[in-house]
Amino acid sequence: MKIPFVDLYAQYQSIKKEIDAAIEQTIVNSSYIGGAAVKNFEQSFASYVGVKHVVACGNGTDSMEIILKAWGIGEGDEVIVPAHSWISTSEAVGNVGAIPVFVDVEADYFTINVSLIEQAITSRTKAIIPVHLYGHPADMPAIMDIAQKHGLKVMEDCAQAHGATIHGKKVGTFGDAASYSFYPGKNLGAYGDAGCMTTDDDTLAETIRMIANHGQKGKHNHLIEGRNSRLDGLQAAILSAKLPHLEEWTEARISNAAMYTKLLMGSTVKTPLVKEGYKHVHHLYVIKTNNREELVRLLKENDIETAVHYPVALPFLPCYADRHFQPSDFPAAFANQSQILSIPLFAELTMEQIERIASLVHSFEHVSVQG
Repeated sequence: MKIPFVDLYAQYQSIKKEIDAAIEQTIVNSSYIGGAAVKNFEQSFASYVGVKHVVACGNGTDSMEIILKAWGIGEGDEVIVPAHSWISTSEAVGNVGAIPVFVDVEADYFTINVSLIEQAITSRTKAIIPVHLYGHPADMPAIMDIAQKHGLKVMEDCAQAHGATIHGKKVGTFGDAASYSFYPGKNLGAYGDAGCMTTDDDTLAETIRMIANHGQKGKHNHLIEGRNSRLDGLQAAILSAKLPHLEEWTEARISNAAMYTKLLMGSTVKTPLVKEGYKHVHHLYVIKTNNREELVRLLKENDIETAVHYPVALPFLPCYADRHFQPSDFPAAFANQSQILSIPLFAELTMEQIERIASLVHSFEHVSVQG
């Protein structure tokens, strides 16, 4: 019995009629770019998150670049980002001409270590991009205090954290703006690339909407040079069909994660921790082990897919080699990159599948210890 890392087809089967109807209606209306489907999704997602403005765009990476550009961040500016994230977080900074300044993460929570942020701030620092990695929120109250003290903008990277909360307040509502990805494997995923930006700032919302649509304010009225980054109607319709199910899927993820944690008690792998008062939406279930390659091999031999998010911390990627970072610069991120392993987690995962994976982890440890 093969256990996939994520089963998008199982999700589709659970809401097949709604998805098929959404796709058919888009075709009937020939509403492929913009139109009612996009507006409806923007309004629905704004209500879900609890923000004034949602501006849809082509993907999550674009959303970060567009926000940075709207803030006027560019050549010579610095933006603080965590050392452990997907490349989009730092890539967006570099693509607007600014410099990503890396800050180490909390070893057990994988989010930016707020105690290290202030020492990374210089006269050129313009913004902070905290990442709610794997679905666990970064410490937004502390980050906002630091940002206010130093006059910095804050953009939340919510690509993996749809619906996550801190003491009941959703991520994406703390900062000046937020970026979301709806890549197919996300907790709320489209059937292709898709993303959006959120903010309560009226002026920012108007600017990012213009940038994403060729700098237009009204057809053929190009006030600035923008770009082409639009959510198409088909993806908007699919996302609108999925959104009402997001909370149910999230609770299933949380329940499945809790079962993993319970069944893996007493093992030598380290299971994810959750801060008190934080709602971790478990986009990924990431364990830590000192014998990752061997465990991956065993699980693969038993038809269980795994992944590593991410095998190389950002400062140590080849694209930043010219900055000559050392492991001692980011000890937590450096240590984590060789220990982390993502095991299957999705709403449709069954108890039998979870028990099978946990049993294999325990059997692997027994063999490793005896060997």
